[in-house]
Amino acid sequence: MEVVSTVAELRARVSGWKRAGESVGLVPTMGALHAGHMSLATASRGECARTVLTIFVNPTQFAPHEDLTRYPRPLERDLDLCQREGVDLVFTPAVEEVYPPGDSTFVEVTGITKNWEGELRPSHFRGVATVVTKLFLMALPDRAYFGQKDFQQQAVIRRMTRDLHLPLEIVTCPIVRDADGLALSSRNVYLSPGDRQAGLCLPRSLKHVEELWRNGERDPARLTRELRSVLAAEPRMSLNYGVLVDPMTLEEATTPRNELVALVAGRVGQTRVLDNTWLRMSASDHQGGN
Repeated sequence: MEVVSTVAELRARVSGWKRAGESVGLVPTMGALHAGHMSLATASRGECARTVLTIFVNPTQFAPHEDLTRYPRPLERDLDLCQREGVDLVFTPAVEEVYPPGDSTFVEVTGITKNWEGELRPSHFRGVATVVTKLFLMALPDRAYFGQKDFQQQAVIRRMTRDLHLPLEIVTCPIVRDADGLALSSRNVYLSPGDRQAGLCLPRSLKHVEELWRNGERDPARLTRELRSVLAAEPRMSLNYGVLVDPMTLEEATTPRNELVALVAGRVGQTRVLDNTWLRMSASDHQGGN
């Protein structure tokens, strides 16, 4: 495994691989790696000849009051995980490498960013879209891998990639959970034991609507009420949103449909937690078996 920190080094390695006819997968991360990130690297290694993982805590996606300075940065541990996973190259640029002095260009995706995380964190998705576009153009991968846990983020990146005609495939990988059901997140290290217990109301609420969906419930209004009732039972959860949305537009669903995504997010203690589940009709539903 090689570690590089400049765009020139990154491009030299990738162009060499491409000249040899090898496909390249990209796993963009902010470090503080966990099994969820490693599952993205595993997916890339299964589909691409070469895998590049980037570690960059992107300042433009943090608001002034958010946790940029305290965001965990265990670089040596992260590199060890990448080595063990078989990542070919890790890109660890400085801020000045990604945002040169005088940098004044941003990428902004409208519409799909207006609600949920976009409403709570107005500058967040502009920062995400900008840095991901930069990483795509730096590495020129064939595929890029993102987790379903940040559902709105991967939807924004898919829309941006389509709209800008960027020549790569976006792959969304399943959520990875701890044994207790909590979705893995680098910010979970901030949770006290009591906070973590409170945060489990998120996966609990999602399991509840999954069961209702399996039993044939398709009314978004009832599913939303049931979702929120589970969340409301946890007094330590300060809920930001619990909603059923269209998976493509992320608009709140008001009529029954064959696919919905339940999005939940809130704060326990000083830490934000978020989760989701994708509700789809099964083959037996389409055949009238439900």
